[in-house]
Amino acid sequence: MERREILRYIGMAAVAGTFPGFSKWVFACPQEHPNSTQSQVVSDSYKPLFFSPQYYRMVEHIAEMIIPEDGTPGAKQAGVAEFIDFMVANRVPVSASREVRLTEDAIAIGNEAQNRFIAGLDWINARCHSEFGGAFMDGSPEQQNSLMEELAYKAKFKPTTESGRAFFQMMRDYTVVGYYTTKIGLESLGYPGLRITWPKMPGCTHPEDPEHAKLCELGNSSPSPQRSTS
Repeated sequence: MERREILRYIGMAAVAGTFPGFSKWVFACPQEHPNSTQSQVVSDSYKPLFFSPQYYRMVEHIAEMIIPEDGTPGAKQAGVAEFIDFMVANRVPVSASREVRLTEDAIAIGNEAQNRFIAGLDWINARCHSEFGGAFMDGSPEQQNSLMEELAYKAKFKPTTESGRAFFQMMRDYTVVGYYTTKIGLESLGYPGLRITWPKMPGCTHPEDPEHAKLCELGNSSPSPQRSTS
């Protein structure tokens, strides 16, 4: 990944972290609220902007499968699903198949990402119904891993999984960017800036509102409506 891409991702992450409603994604407020007894807020406190609750849990679960908790916190603890939901809701492309030259290009790619996420999640569920007789989230860990491995590893690719592989690649890009723009992700990399820059960052200026519920929304636009699974 090129340096300018990393800087672009960090810039997007900084903006996303100031959005009202973020409770777990740990980029914006690196220091804990002084009156808080818990460093992490339960996932149920976050209200998805784009995905339905069912789809949001599915996104969160797949992200955790991509970056699991294994000696270090995984994608779920870092709140990566919140990052993905925000980016998709606001049509901010993390990965693009073509160059972005105009605002209209970015919006078009953002719209495309929304459609690809919904279609991809539907594809995963359809594949699970075909292979195992039930939805993805109802499958056993072994069944879920088997399907993800078909999409992640070239040696296990099948001719009928092209659509699923394209979705998995996009999902992986969003997960990696979301994870490695958090303090948890940077710590896992041993990022030296955490020792120098992070401690100098100002603490949260609204400790009385730990879930950021009262912050003004960015701009005046309303978030995109949630998509249902029906």
